[in-house]
Amino acid sequence: MSDHQPDRKQSGFKETTRVSAARERLRESVSGHDRTESVPVGSADGRILAEAVVAPRNVPHYPRAAMDGFAVRAQDTFGASGRSPEILRQEHEMGPKTAVRVHTGSELPGGADAVVMIEQTEKFGEDVEIFDAVAEGENVAPIGEDVEKGQSLYEPGHRLRPSDLGMLKSVGIRELTVYDRPTVAVIPTGEELVQSDPEPGEVVETNGLTVSRFVQRWGGEATYHDVVTDDEDALREAIESNLDHDVVVTTGGSSVGERDLLPEVVAELGEVLVHGVALKPGHPVALGVVDETPIVLLPGYPVACIINAMQFLRPAMKWAGHLPVDSFPTTTAELSRKIRSEPGIRSFVRVTMENGTATPTRASGSGVLSSVALADGWVEVPEEREGIPEGETVSVTNWEWSA
Repeated sequence: MSDHQPDRKQSGFKETTRVSAARERLRESVSGHDRTESVPVGSADGRILAEAVVAPRNVPHYPRAAMDGFAVRAQDTFGASGRSPEILRQEHEMGPKTAVRVHTGSELPGGADAVVMIEQTEKFGEDVEIFDAVAEGENVAPIGEDVEKGQSLYEPGHRLRPSDLGMLKSVGIRELTVYDRPTVAVIPTGEELVQSDPEPGEVVETNGLTVSRFVQRWGGEATYHDVVTDDEDALREAIESNLDHDVVVTTGGSSVGERDLLPEVVAELGEVLVHGVALKPGHPVALGVVDETPIVLLPGYPVACIINAMQFLRPAMKWAGHLPVDSFPTTTAELSRKIRSEPGIRSFVRVTMENGTATPTRASGSGVLSSVALADGWVEVPEEREGIPEGETVSVTNWEWSA
């Protein structure tokens, strides 16, 4: 099957590009930015390291007791058993035939080389009976057991996790150099859009709000712009004035109608890489580049906008910010009724989940936002299949997953 699929059913698009090919063309146009900042360790969760990290000190930086009990010289316990305990004198400092009380994490007293667990001892006046022989180093955490000074911890590109932050703090690191969050300019377009209280013929703007919040969830910084009307000069100015962002994304005006001006504007300013993708809903997406800044032109119908934002904006933003493009999590379920789809088209069918069963909510209607907002996920039908029969086990993608 070629990258381009004839699509005679879609008015204005003689051919469309497969999703994988479209994403690859976009990938070739996105370069990771080189902006960095220094952030406190406690604020670095989820950030991407821009520099390698080496441990500046040992952890632990002193030999410590790994158990509650008594610090001893191992040789003083040789031969100890339940029937024949060794008797040591309890002191505050180590010496021959002495034992010093320690707790987990306590510094091992000088001269001690092992710890007898409290369960294997019994106090007898000022003496301690030892019922188990220990070897040198037993129940002791040596210097550098956790982390050694000079040890390489992380390389650039590593996404920091809460456990990483704890370890980094333990070795004495207080600040980290990380890549800046990728920036995305979100520009809703359409002369019919208003922010509230629509008159007949007007529509409340939702796409820009939705997309900007997704950008935030995905680890980026969104600039949510005012609506730009369907005017070539206004659209041109909106794009040109935001080329300092890592990615520019528009909503609406991406198809081939009289008011769909954005593909022509992008072609005039730079290059349109793809216009029309073989996916449903949302085939009228366009991808371009202007002055090395990737441009993602999302369709105006809300469902189509969201699907394409997931498929193209999310990876573009993450590539720009050195963020890994993780797969969405999925849940296995049994399909309650048949899903129909066109061969050669990748379909995203919204479903609800209940008791291990996935029920399609609506296979069409890309303007019906509630079909997404009230769904639990989607079932992805690949290009090679012509629908999925009832009763088949499917993977349901959790589209609300934030990363």
